[in-house]
Amino acid sequence: MAVCDPIPVIDLFAGPGGLGEGFSAARFRGQHIFRIALSIEKDPHAHATLMLRGFFRQFTGRRVPEAYYEHLRGELARDDLYARYPAEAQRAAQEAWHAELGGASAPPDLVRRRIRQSLAGAKAWVLIGGPPCQAYSIAGRSRNRGIRGYALERDGRHRLYEEYLRIVADLWPPVFVMENVKGLLSTTIRGELLFERMCDDLSDPARTRPRQKRRRYRILSLGEKVERSPFDGDSVQSFVVRAERHGIPQARHRVILLGIREDLGDITPPVLRSQEAVPADAVLQGLPRLRSGLSRASGRMSKYAGGQDVWLNAIKREINSRWVDGNHGIDNRETVRELIRSTIKELCVPPADRGAEFVRGQVTVNYEPEWFLDDRIGGACNHASRAHMDRDLHRYLFAACYAAVNHRSPRMKDFPPDLQPNHRNVAAAINGGYFDDRFRVQLRNEPATTITSHIHKDGHYYIHPDPSQCRSLTVREAARIQTFPDNYYFTGLRSQQYIQVGNAVPPLLARQIAEVVYGVLRGAGMTG
Repeated sequence: MAVCDPIPVIDLFAGPGGLGEGFSAARFRGQHIFRIALSIEKDPHAHATLMLRGFFRQFTGRRVPEAYYEHLRGELARDDLYARYPAEAQRAAQEAWHAELGGASAPPDLVRRRIRQSLAGAKAWVLIGGPPCQAYSIAGRSRNRGIRGYALERDGRHRLYEEYLRIVADLWPPVFVMENVKGLLSTTIRGELLFERMCDDLSDPARTRPRQKRRRYRILSLGEKVERSPFDGDSVQSFVVRAERHGIPQARHRVILLGIREDLGDITPPVLRSQEAVPADAVLQGLPRLRSGLSRASGRMSKYAGGQDVWLNAIKREINSRWVDGNHGIDNRETVRELIRSTIKELCVPPADRGAEFVRGQVTVNYEPEWFLDDRIGGACNHASRAHMDRDLHRYLFAACYAAVNHRSPRMKDFPPDLQPNHRNVAAAINGGYFDDRFRVQLRNEPATTITSHIHKDGHYYIHPDPSQCRSLTVREAARIQTFPDNYYFTGLRSQQYIQVGNAVPPLLARQIAEVVYGVLRGAGMTG
C-alpha cells in the first residue's frame, strides 16, 4: 500500500468524531495516511455532526465548496448543501452509520458485513473508539451507588465494551486503539478489577470461542514508558494519557489502550511525546467577546430579562452591595474589590452582544493557527452565550476577578456570604466537602479543567476568565479547548452540542496517537 493510499479506519462509538478527526488529519511526508472508512454512532445529533464532517472530508485534496461555508453561516440549509453535491453527500452517508452497537439496528452479522464492505479487502486497517464510559467514571459510580439494587454487571453501558471486544475477535484488526475514563482503572465487578479483565480479554479476544481461530494482542501504554509490566501495581497508571502534557490546553486524563496483533512482530512504539503546557487563554483569545444573558431577575422570570439594559443594570446596581464592599477575609481582598468595582464601572455590551450560531467578524488564535483557523468561515460558529440567573452573574463576576488576582479559582469558603448558594450542601462544601469548587473559573495561564458532557447542564464549572464577559464558555470555546478546528460544526440544539463536545477525544491528541499507530504499521511492513 503506497503512502498516497490512506489506511482505512473503523470508528466505533464515534460520538462527534474527535478521534477520527485526528486520524484523518495525520500526515506522513505531507500526505494523509488514514481515512475514515466507517463511523458508527447511535446519537442522532452526533451522527449528523459526523456526516457533515464526513462531507467536508470528501473534498480532501481539493477546494471545499463555498456552499459548505454558506451552511456554517446559516445561509444554506443542510439538505440544500447535500443536494448540490449528491455524490459527496452519498459517500458521507455511507461513512457515517447511525446505529446502536448491541441494539436491534446493528446486529453482529450486519456490523461485520458493513465493516468488511468499508474495508474493501484492505489488510492494513485500524479499529478505534471508546465504549460509553458513564458507568466507569468516578462521578458516575458515585451516582450509581445511590440507585437501589444497582449492579455494574447489569448496566447496559458496561456490556457495550463486549461489542468492541466482539468486533476485535471477529475481524482481527492489525492495531486497535480504545479510549475510556480514568475511573476504569479502579472499577470492580464482584471484587475483580474490571481493567485487568478487559486487558486479559483484549489480549486474547477469542479465548471464549473454541472453534474460532485465535490470535493474540500486546496491550501497550501510550502515556508513560515503564520498566516492568504495565499491569503490575501502580504501573497501570501508565495507561493514563494526560492531555496537558501533550500540547492540549486542557487537563484531560483518559485511559488509552494500544493493541498490536502479535503476528506483526516485536514492535515497541514510542509513547506520546511530551510538550509544554498550553494555557486555556491561548485558544480562548481571538474569539468575539460576548455578554451573558439574564434568565431570571431576583428569582422571577422576566420576558425582558435578556435585554441589554436589563443585563447591564443587573450587574451595575451591585457596585455598592455588601458582597463587593464587605470585609470577607479573602486573599488580596482590596485588589479583588478594586477589580470588581472597575469591571462594573466599565461594563458595556460587546459588539457581538450574546453571539449566535454564527457570529461574523475577525477570528484569531494564539496556538496552532493553521489547525484552528479557516478564514473562509468569516467569523465563529457555535458561539452563543447562555443566560444565567442574576445571582449567578454576580458569582461569575466575583469568581473571575478573584481568579485574575489570586491565580486560582475561589473555593466555596472564599465567596462572600451573600453570594453563597442557598443549598443544603454549602456548609459541607465550605468545610472542604463535595462541590467545594462548584463555581470554577478556567484560568488564563493554565490548561483548562476537563471538558465533560456535564457542561450542558450549567456553566458553573466553566466560567470564562474575562470578568467583563460575566458568563460561562460557549460551545465554540469548549470546542477550542478540545482542539476542534473552527470549521468543525456541531449540529443540534445548544445542549446537544455541548454534550457532543464534552464526550469527544481532542483531535490534536488523536493526531499524535495516529502518528504512533502509523509507525507500528510501517514497522510491520503494512504501509507499502
